[in-house]
Amino acid sequence: MSKNEHSESLRILVVDDDRSIRRFLSVSLTSCGYQALTIESGAQAVEAVTSFQPDVVILDLGLPVIDGLVVIEELRKQSQVPIIILSVRDRQEDKIEALDKGADDYLTKPFGIEELHARLRAVLRRTTRTDEEPLFKSGRLSVDFARRLVIVGGKEVDLTPTEYDILKLLALRAGKVVTHRMIFQQIWNKEPGEHEGAEHLLRVTMSHLRKKLEPNPDKPEFIITEPAVGYRLKAE
Repeated sequence: MSKNEHSESLRILVVDDDRSIRRFLSVSLTSCGYQALTIESGAQAVEAVTSFQPDVVILDLGLPVIDGLVVIEELRKQSQVPIIILSVRDRQEDKIEALDKGADDYLTKPFGIEELHARLRAVLRRTTRTDEEPLFKSGRLSVDFARRLVIVGGKEVDLTPTEYDILKLLALRAGKVVTHRMIFQQIWNKEPGEHEGAEHLLRVTMSHLRKKLEPNPDKPEFIITEPAVGYRLKAE
């Protein structure tokens, strides 16, 4: 990966009890111009967010003494710093719980360093925007929130109110995984279990949305599926 010209002032906090992972990430992040601080415990993480003031936290879940899920909760009490989970736990229940507690993204070990850097860039781009920003752009896709206008490749796309609301939800969290549960809570004001056929309803709605946005809905370039967890709108 080429050095990010905007990364030199950005601070990344790595929390992992595996020394080899800490060393590897420290070298990789530093070579890209980030300031990297690596620590091995959840208790240290809570203190470091205050003292180091990182721009992103990369957090393992399987930490000694204080589990990573508890760390997420503690961090969210004091900060909205983006949190990327890096864990060997690959069950969808673990991913959903971490995301629902406030994590921004989730990668399982073993991981590709280029993908990690891409996720880092995505969450950093998202934090440079505010929810009040009137325009979102990602490649050929643009969303004008003020006018509820969606453009793909220079052409206006006609969405239903529900389709637009889902797209806006994803756009305001671009680069971040939005769980099925979060979509139901925000769009339908219900828990998935309160709506019969919830999974089918969401799948059909997303299929219709993709057909209107994607050049090839079978190989989406905008709305990426996180299997059994949710969706992520590409931030590039």
